[in-house]
Amino acid sequence: MWPSGVGSRQPCPRESALRKAAISGNINALPHHVPTGRSVRVFICANPDDTEAERNALKEHVYPKLRDFCRENYGIEFQVVDLYWGADPEEWDSPELQRLRMKLLEECLKTSAGPCFVGLVGEKYGSIRVPGEVESAEFEMILDAAVEAGLDTHILEEWYCRDENSVPPAYYLKPKAQMLKNYQNSMESSSAAKTKNDKAWRNVSEEIKRIFRTAVLQLQEKGTMKSAQAKKFLCSALEDELDFALGKQTPAFLKKCVCYIRKIANFDRFAKIPDMTRYMDIVVSGDRVMRNQESYERLLKIRDEFIPTVVAASNLRVYSSVTHCDMKLGYSQEVESNYVEGLCKQFYEDMVDIIQATVQQNLGTETDPLYDEILQHLSLCKSYAEHYQFKTESLDYIQEYLLPSKGSRMSPLVVYGGPCTGKTLLLSEVAKQAYTWLQQEMGPETDPVVIVRFIGSSLLSTDLRTLLQSICEQIAINYRCLIHFLPNKIQEMKELLINLLGESSFHRPLVIVLDALEQLSDADEVRKLWWLPIHLPRTVRIVVSTLPNKHGILQKLRQLIHDEGYYLELIQRDRKVCSQTLKQQLLGVKRKVTSGQQIYVNEALAKCTLPMFVNLIYREVVHWRSHKDVDDRSLCSTVHESIEQLFYSVENKLGQRFVFRALGYITMAKAGLTEVELEDILSLDNIVLGDVIVATYLKNPLRISYDLVARLKEELDGYLVERQVRNVTLMVWANRHLHLIAQKLYLSNEEDVHQMHSLLAEYFLGAWSGGRKKIFTYDNNHFTSLNISHHKNPHQSHEKTSSDKYSYDRQTPEQPWVFQCNLLEPDIFFVNHRKMTELVYHLTRSGRTDDLMFGVIMNFSWLYTMIKIGQFEKAVTDIDLAYSYTQEKELKFLATTLRSIKVKVLKNPASLSAELQQRLLPVVTSLPKLRHLLLECDKDGPKYCSIVPLHSSMDVTYSPERLPLCSSYMQIVEIVPTLAPNIVLVALEDGSVSTWDVESKQLQRQIDTAKSVVLGIRLTTDEKYLVVATTKNTLLIYDNHKSCLLSEVEIKGSKQGGVTGGVAFINGFTLSTHHALAWLEASKEVNVIDLLYGWPLYQFHCWYEVTCVQCSPDGMYAFCGQYLNTASIFHLGNGDKLATVTSEFSGGFVKSILILDTLSQMVMVDNEGSLSVWNTKEITNPRLMEDYDCRGDDSEVVGIELSEDQRSILICKARSIEVLDTKVWKMVEKFKAKRTERFVAAVLSKNGQSIVASMENTSSIFVWRRDSGQCMASLIEISGAIVKLIKSTHHNLLLSVASSGVLSVWDIDIITAMSNIDKTGKKIQTLQLSGREDYVFTMDGSEAVHKWNFGTGFIETVFKHEGIVENCVLTSSGDLMVTSDDKSSQYIWQTTTGENIFRINGQKISQLLITHNDQFVVSLCEQNASRVWRLGTGHKVCNILVTLQNALITTANTFLVGSSKNKLLAVSLWSGSVSKKFVCDDGITIVNFKLIPDCPDCVVFITSTETVFIWNVADESVCRRVQLPTNFLKNLEDFQISPNGKVGIVSKGDENINVLDLHSGKLRLVHAAGIIWRQKLSRDGRYLVYVCFRSCDEDDEAGVVSNLIVMRLADGKSIGTCSLYKTPTFLSLSQRALNIIIGFEDGSIGTYTVVDRVDAALKIKIATSNSRQIVNNASQKVRPKCGNHSFKTVADCTWRESTEVFSRDSPINVSDSGEGESTTPTKKTELLQ
Repeated sequence: MWPSGVGSRQPCPRESALRKAAISGNINALPHHVPTGRSVRVFICANPDDTEAERNALKEHVYPKLRDFCRENYGIEFQVVDLYWGADPEEWDSPELQRLRMKLLEECLKTSAGPCFVGLVGEKYGSIRVPGEVESAEFEMILDAAVEAGLDTHILEEWYCRDENSVPPAYYLKPKAQMLKNYQNSMESSSAAKTKNDKAWRNVSEEIKRIFRTAVLQLQEKGTMKSAQAKKFLCSALEDELDFALGKQTPAFLKKCVCYIRKIANFDRFAKIPDMTRYMDIVVSGDRVMRNQESYERLLKIRDEFIPTVVAASNLRVYSSVTHCDMKLGYSQEVESNYVEGLCKQFYEDMVDIIQATVQQNLGTETDPLYDEILQHLSLCKSYAEHYQFKTESLDYIQEYLLPSKGSRMSPLVVYGGPCTGKTLLLSEVAKQAYTWLQQEMGPETDPVVIVRFIGSSLLSTDLRTLLQSICEQIAINYRCLIHFLPNKIQEMKELLINLLGESSFHRPLVIVLDALEQLSDADEVRKLWWLPIHLPRTVRIVVSTLPNKHGILQKLRQLIHDEGYYLELIQRDRKVCSQTLKQQLLGVKRKVTSGQQIYVNEALAKCTLPMFVNLIYREVVHWRSHKDVDDRSLCSTVHESIEQLFYSVENKLGQRFVFRALGYITMAKAGLTEVELEDILSLDNIVLGDVIVATYLKNPLRISYDLVARLKEELDGYLVERQVRNVTLMVWANRHLHLIAQKLYLSNEEDVHQMHSLLAEYFLGAWSGGRKKIFTYDNNHFTSLNISHHKNPHQSHEKTSSDKYSYDRQTPEQPWVFQCNLLEPDIFFVNHRKMTELVYHLTRSGRTDDLMFGVIMNFSWLYTMIKIGQFEKAVTDIDLAYSYTQEKELKFLATTLRSIKVKVLKNPASLSAELQQRLLPVVTSLPKLRHLLLECDKDGPKYCSIVPLHSSMDVTYSPERLPLCSSYMQIVEIVPTLAPNIVLVALEDGSVSTWDVESKQLQRQIDTAKSVVLGIRLTTDEKYLVVATTKNTLLIYDNHKSCLLSEVEIKGSKQGGVTGGVAFINGFTLSTHHALAWLEASKEVNVIDLLYGWPLYQFHCWYEVTCVQCSPDGMYAFCGQYLNTASIFHLGNGDKLATVTSEFSGGFVKSILILDTLSQMVMVDNEGSLSVWNTKEITNPRLMEDYDCRGDDSEVVGIELSEDQRSILICKARSIEVLDTKVWKMVEKFKAKRTERFVAAVLSKNGQSIVASMENTSSIFVWRRDSGQCMASLIEISGAIVKLIKSTHHNLLLSVASSGVLSVWDIDIITAMSNIDKTGKKIQTLQLSGREDYVFTMDGSEAVHKWNFGTGFIETVFKHEGIVENCVLTSSGDLMVTSDDKSSQYIWQTTTGENIFRINGQKISQLLITHNDQFVVSLCEQNASRVWRLGTGHKVCNILVTLQNALITTANTFLVGSSKNKLLAVSLWSGSVSKKFVCDDGITIVNFKLIPDCPDCVVFITSTETVFIWNVADESVCRRVQLPTNFLKNLEDFQISPNGKVGIVSKGDENINVLDLHSGKLRLVHAAGIIWRQKLSRDGRYLVYVCFRSCDEDDEAGVVSNLIVMRLADGKSIGTCSLYKTPTFLSLSQRALNIIIGFEDGSIGTYTVVDRVDAALKIKIATSNSRQIVNNASQKVRPKCGNHSFKTVADCTWRESTEVFSRDSPINVSDSGEGESTTPTKKTELLQ
């Protein structure tokens, strides 16, 4: 087999070349962003002030839509770079912002996958810019010219400072913070101070611009300064950006650019209006305000000359519009709004057009994980190599090693060195250059292969097996080798790699670069390096790197490779070399340091010369000005200190909170964050917004300015590197040291970390997407500097909190699991890999278990997508992880369910919803949290599978958790369940008390009781104390959590008590909240011990020998049971005896005491099962309420249980189980064992509707339904006979102990779910659906007809007959049912009441039919005359003397059509005579016939000559005849006809469906999924539903017996498949909605519905079905009491030869369903139990 994805589709030539370059490792041939790391990045070029309305409208309404468009159709991001948006207007012309704009403009032009540039040109040219830095010669020339022109240059000398560290020296603009008084504190100070500073800066900047402009123009006139040189001082940012983006570009490139020009007619005349200064350049001359003509001319030059010239030479899109002003208001808000609305529409259309023309759908990485893995490592390699600065001997050494030699075999080269020695950067440079080196050495025709892996940087590169597999696959593709199968064993994978290395040649040499061997996980003893090929072919080179002292890897390598020539150590470099390198780096960016500063640089380099340290020094000194005061603290002495200093400097520039959160989010993200994600997440973070929003004002959308993210990236360039994963470019730390320091500085506060994880989880959940607004909370004091009175909350009068709250749209995107390109093609999609990677991680870290459960695990889209992209095992692992966090048993059941359907859903992922629904529906009442997933399946499942199960009768497959404890149950003393569902305490007779985790089978802790024999163990309700009773008559009190002994207390009896002549052991003990109570054998005293201090408090003195003790739930009272059925009540607080009571059954002893605290009752149960109930409201004087005698059989009581709701008491005896109702104190159920059987134990289910029990010497657990007494399930315990059952009430678990000493933990909820499925016990033979489709009536070969509720699947009524029921028909409403049995009786039943209202005896019926108007019944007999009789009265209409088979009544109710050998007869329903007939020739028989519903008089039949006839009954004429192929009818199984009579479906019991066009006679063959058992055509003729058995050669799919399939006949496509896990015996389709009902062999039914997504109306009837309404209801599904109704013993009418005799007292007038008459009142039959 070829490696996955290779050659699976034909890419375009350009992509093919890129793909080839990537797979062969030719890094230099790849573009700036490797093929998948693409995004659409659009730079907005505009004047900020006159385009504010346009940019705001685009930001709010258009960009989010374009982002959604790109994500949904291409799986990539759409990003707009508009640095003016969100920035303080006073910063718009700052040199720093303008420099950053030009840098980002260049990036957008280079890297955007689609449109990259949009120009918004208005009537304003814009002002010239304040120069940030000017070369000294140029500056001094300008200064001289200004002085010569008579200008005051004082302000230039004040604001500009000479910097000798610039090469050549330059003058730079001093920071505002330094020059303007109070500027630094204006953020916190009053609004007035900020306004004052802003005004001062405006005056300064205008004066600086004026001086520069005047001086430069003068120099230009003189010819001293050339035009090109003068341009940077005289042109605006708008002209600069347009010229850079559109000038000198190719026509193909300009297709990705757009310009929108807005002209305003006669705009000059409105210059005086103050508001118009925003939209044009003005000059003020005295009182006159005029348009600045010089600026206007420059604007016209761009707008009317430059842009048209570009358009003429290319396909640049330019839109020019002329706007007319309002006569009074000029360019008013209304005029502007109209223009903006049109611009938004046009902008969206243009962007979509360009994207569709330039961006390719890159589905390759979705289906090709290998290609994605290669690109991930290549993108990292490019990023690292860009920052490799040092041309060293190490690089030359490796280059020499890589060149092929003619000599003997080679070994891998090992590069090693300590942290920060530059191993990764060196290997990146090697991987980047290797291709070129080999081509230079061996000639241009050489085609090398370079494979690079940065181990640990991706999921596949951490595990050795996946690492070797990806390398083998990459080699195989390059050398065109066929891998037949990928080995499962890792040893075989190594052998495959060695074989593939032999494929290299001198024409195609192979280089493998593996960085950081120490990052490999240590499974399979990987770090012993047994897998690394040591002897390499002559044309193969392997370069590996490792730390010298990690996991002993270098030492192991030295044992494998002895030649020192294959080792290259990277050590700290010489200080002078580092100093020289630093100097060269600085000169590269036209910088240097002064000799005084160099001293401190040399001092720092004397302490450390690691490459990373040198780089960090460079990052610090590159910003030093020549006049900066430097001392020995200016530079750090270690790498980690330098990283911290770098982060602090970034905080000072960009704001502490912003940097704190931004770097925190990048560090905590599982795989890094994209630029856009970081911007989105910071915009959701109110802490960040509260810090940075002061520079602007509150408005929708509320987001941070992109300028901040761009500056952060620039400040950390080289440390935050880009890495391509799937279709996104992620920002990640370049190495682990940066990650460690960021974690230390920004993720040390647990509360902050939790909050940040939670916000990331919200982001990837899409909690604030789609316009949902998030509250922005801030303190009034914090915003006093802002004038935000116009943002006052209209409801502020009602707001009494100290802080104002506003909600704003943060414009975060929707986060579906997949981006759907085409809704009609649900299987073409882009996976949202970012959500897949990050969401579960952050949900678990933030403890958002509900979101984890319902937002991910119970989300059908997540499950389906994971399976579709081949991540089934990862999905199950995530569910297991979620279970470990939440301990929700629903998750455990779901994981088990998915494992059981793995084969099925991997083969056909579309069937996932139907498979899940079948398995979850039976248990959803017991496991209610699965409802969410069921509803998700309803919502999204029909996109892929049109079959939706409504009621599932599938038996729940369940196996418990098993834990072997010892070799025999005899060694087990006691097992105690705990509050944690998977933890149990086990005491063995050897004296050990162990705490076990049943799921992981791990022993967590063990207590040794000093070899004492343990008698029993108990836990307090809070599980704080563990108390152990020993044969030494001591109670050992342990701290349960720490397993340490707190105290040991001896239990003493009375002096006169005790066993005669022997030692009395502890007979029993119990615990209350703070006390332990223990008593000895034959003792009348109960010892009370304080658990906290381990002190004996007092002894309770009882009348007789103590048999049991029970404490009240509140820990106040102790109830002591004794011999002679006596009980005493004591106060636990003071030891006082409060009362003593004795039952009238005083012969035995008290076996158990139950406390019904809700009713203030005490129940004493004696050893024979008799009860006495006492009212304990007055605790000192209990009152006898009820005595209940149960001494019927001689068997002992083995177990007593009070139900959770305290409404039932279960008494399990050896020979019987009794259930008592505590309301009436009567026995309501009794189950008796067979003579030879004895009960071991029995418990009640949670809802009390089922009993779970085990029998002696059997290895099964039985489940009985209390209402019917039916045994619903028998679960086999494979470990042996069950000897003990223990119920854990905390989690409704059942612990069973087998004779072999194995403990099994069963979930009672799941066990009782099995009893929710109704079954008749015999296979369903026929099935009728009522006309309203609300009830199903089944026959199973017994004396009963069962009436099922269609929605719930419960049996509601049983109609009992005298004999075996043979026929059953319903009226169209379903209110009346006519049946016949083998005792020659016919019955008419009222289906709603269950009453048998009429009975006819006398003739054996072969077939029953009811006319379509419900007036008449046809009873066909084989022996005697058949009859037509009136349903309303029971009177005969006529006799039919001919014998008919498979008869049908025509839709007009005129004829009864049936076959008789070679004849087709139509008998009149009024006279009984044959009115019409079709007679075949001799020897020809009629094989099958059907009526055509839409043509009342037409019949279609097939004869034995394989001819199809369409016969008109009324005319007795053949309308059409179609001849079938020879031998076609040999195995005719079924024949169906469409309602319009155009199509016939014929099945022959094979794997083909034959579709017969009755008009043309053409036969179409459609292949089915298996051998067809039954088929049914839908009423509208559009769908064929069939059940087919699996082919024998298919693998066993976890018990799949057959498949239910729905086919759309229009295109022959299967639109739904659902496995059936029982043998089907009957298939039926409803007439109205397309519902499917299947009867099964075990007497159960399954109901399904079909929802075809092609239907215009999308028939979503699921949500309204009864089963889903019950599912929506939070309460448990309530089972209705099943009604049993019996037949009339006396017949109302007896049929003779040709007459009928009515009995005298029979009701003559039977309800006529057609005429709506009421029945004659009769006495209601008593229900027969």
